[in-house]
Amino acid sequence: MNEQSKNQRDAIDINDFVFAATGTRMRRLTTPDGEHWFPAADVAGRLGYSNTRDALRLHVDRSLQKSLSEIAQGVDTADASRKLAAHKLQRSMKMVNLRGLIQLVNGCTKPECAPFKNWVAEVIETIQRDGSYSLEPSPAQTPATGAPAYVMPQQVADAIVRLEQRNLEADEMLAAFAGERNDLLRQISGSLKDIAESLRRRHDDHPAPAPKLTPQELLATWKAKNLVVTEDVHAVAAYLAPALLNGGAHYRMAEIANRTGLPHERVHDCLRMLLKRGCMRQAGCAPDGAPVYVLP
Repeated sequence: MNEQSKNQRDAIDINDFVFAATGTRMRRLTTPDGEHWFPAADVAGRLGYSNTRDALRLHVDRSLQKSLSEIAQGVDTADASRKLAAHKLQRSMKMVNLRGLIQLVNGCTKPECAPFKNWVAEVIETIQRDGSYSLEPSPAQTPATGAPAYVMPQQVADAIVRLEQRNLEADEMLAAFAGERNDLLRQISGSLKDIAESLRRRHDDHPAPAPKLTPQELLATWKAKNLVVTEDVHAVAAYLAPALLNGGAHYRMAEIANRTGLPHERVHDCLRMLLKRGCMRQAGCAPDGAPVYVLP
């Protein structure tokens, strides 16, 4: 079992053919006999079906769909297993062959599928009228196998051009957005550094008065007001209390977690609880990025 960017057994490029039908480059497995298989969830999701199982039941003949484990029978080698893992494919996945994929496309109502469906209709009409349908040989393709190669149908080629243009425009929009986001992040970072420096200078110019309470007295005051309600919150509060009484605590969440033995998520919840209950407030960030907590 292998995947090929351009299978020499195909008369026309299978990747471009599927791209024109679905609007995206699909994951694909090709068996040694040259049959192509596609993850049904990928196809159905791209075509706008809300439920893959219903899409297969309503639009795809059962003979055109298999589980990946069925397809892998007979070629279950270490190399095949590595390729399945590399493409993030699981053996329980439902797969459809090319005919099944086309049936899903024909059942799709998205306007992007219209050019491909029109071409399929033209093929059927031509066969009904003339008894056959043929493509022009492609002089640019000379497969090593000697099998003939053919020019992509015009309707399919036009659809590919439109889809590629749309993808290029989307990439340009994403690149512009990423540039604006990076500029904004740099501005925010500079502002935070200025705030932290201002807070540091203010702290240096106006040192906090000597604490009037001990950490134990501070915790007892909070507990008397029912501000610390669980053991986890009490553990975080006990760790912060000495620094709070000495002008401010600026610890990273990882440091608090290491000292208290609590998970990061629980430390985050405890800090939010202390802030919400008015036990302390955040006063910016330290130069190293750690949040600064002070008494209200």
